[in-house]
Amino acid sequence: MKKKVLSVVLSVAMVATLLAGCGAAAEAPVAEAPAAEEPAAEEPAAEEPAAAEEVAEAPAGDNVINLWSFTDEIPGMVDKFLEANPDFGYTVNTTIIATTDGAYQPALDAALAAGGAEAPDMYAAEAAFVLKYTQGDAYQYAAPYKDLGIDVDNELKAADIAQYTVDIGTNPDGDLVALGYQATGGAFIYRRSIAKDVFGSDDPETVAAEIGAGSQNFDKFFEAAKKLKDKGYAIVSGDGDLWHAVENSSDQGWIVDGKLTIDPKREAFLDYSKELKDNGYHNDTQDWTDAWFADMKDEGPKGVFAFFGPAWLINYTLAPNCGGEAVGEGTYGDWAVCAPPVGFFWGGTWVLANKDSTKKEAVGQIIDWITLNCTEDGLQYKWANGTLNGEGGTKDCVASGTVMAMSDGSLDFLGGQNMFDAFVPANQYANGKNLTQYDETINSYWRDAVRQYTSGDKDRDAAIADFKTNVGDNLDVVVE
Repeated sequence: MKKKVLSVVLSVAMVATLLAGCGAAAEAPVAEAPAAEEPAAEEPAAEEPAAAEEVAEAPAGDNVINLWSFTDEIPGMVDKFLEANPDFGYTVNTTIIATTDGAYQPALDAALAAGGAEAPDMYAAEAAFVLKYTQGDAYQYAAPYKDLGIDVDNELKAADIAQYTVDIGTNPDGDLVALGYQATGGAFIYRRSIAKDVFGSDDPETVAAEIGAGSQNFDKFFEAAKKLKDKGYAIVSGDGDLWHAVENSSDQGWIVDGKLTIDPKREAFLDYSKELKDNGYHNDTQDWTDAWFADMKDEGPKGVFAFFGPAWLINYTLAPNCGGEAVGEGTYGDWAVCAPPVGFFWGGTWVLANKDSTKKEAVGQIIDWITLNCTEDGLQYKWANGTLNGEGGTKDCVASGTVMAMSDGSLDFLGGQNMFDAFVPANQYANGKNLTQYDETINSYWRDAVRQYTSGDKDRDAAIADFKTNVGDNLDVVVE
């Protein structure tokens, strides 16, 4: 195998050159997690390079695969694939452009439109904007997995891939063009000590019953919030902790037949947010702020009982901000997970191939190893068991239910609980049919409108009217 070369991009000038040389790229929404709301990436893939830096140049050729990503996570996986397959016969030229300030999508769009030897052969898209590349403005560039030499139907069945990830990765023609390697179905992540104090037990089944797990509404959740308040606790840190559960359990997305649609479940978030604030059921923080992180280590005004989220929220957000690294330090070890009131997912990264790539079979081998291989030699098994970079790494939920069934998800952080017991069903309950390519932008407008309503700056009707105006003024969407 030829020596692998990484080319990590890219100066702003190079991005500008791409855009100028290819004409205007398809308009892209900013990634789902605006700086004011969430970090540019909200999962492990979210550790972006501090600055674009060119490591080495690789000539394009028949034995070079061009990989584009917004973090170094997938490139790191490809490194491991190449190490395990020394006779693969291809080098991989990697371009990484952070999603910060919306830089990734325009550059990727331009490179796909330009085509040629420098075009991406495979590329990554996160939940915030993946629909643009699987079903939206840029879906025409994605190759069906079946054209990559992947036995799609049989491998999907064997790997037991959560349906929501398949739905998101299926193009308008019904062909699978993208899959993720993570599973990001959400659970209710709670403090054991607070559960014992308020409910008499920290057992997941007890807590699940208290919050109305599986009820598809938040009635019991708010009953639990009152019990917690009476003991001096907040049920969540801020209303953002509830938003992703509400957003991704709705029946309809923001856009239906080209028109802005406010699903009744999403509109109800106005009421949920106000109830949380008016009754003092939260610490009134905003997600991804210092106050939100402080609540994870029990340093807020009131002890916070829970957060809604996937496994990555545990591994890459709660654990680093819990105030300790071993049981007894900060809140480390004082957490557990149970089923939430509604099924939802949050985040994820999907992997796609360029339909014009001349290396489809080789690209297919890499993508198959990352997304569908459910043996102990595949990426998913190593990812689930924390062995991708050697023993003792971080265990994570993966797309394959088969892999999680043969893996151990026990974490000291969760008091020894096997998180897969909660997250495998969570992935099955998640809904992937209510996304649009404009979610990131519209979500930011909606969250801002809700905050203005709950703070008393606007009444309900004015908040909704101004939200609609923002959407109509800034997006190519019909607003009635």
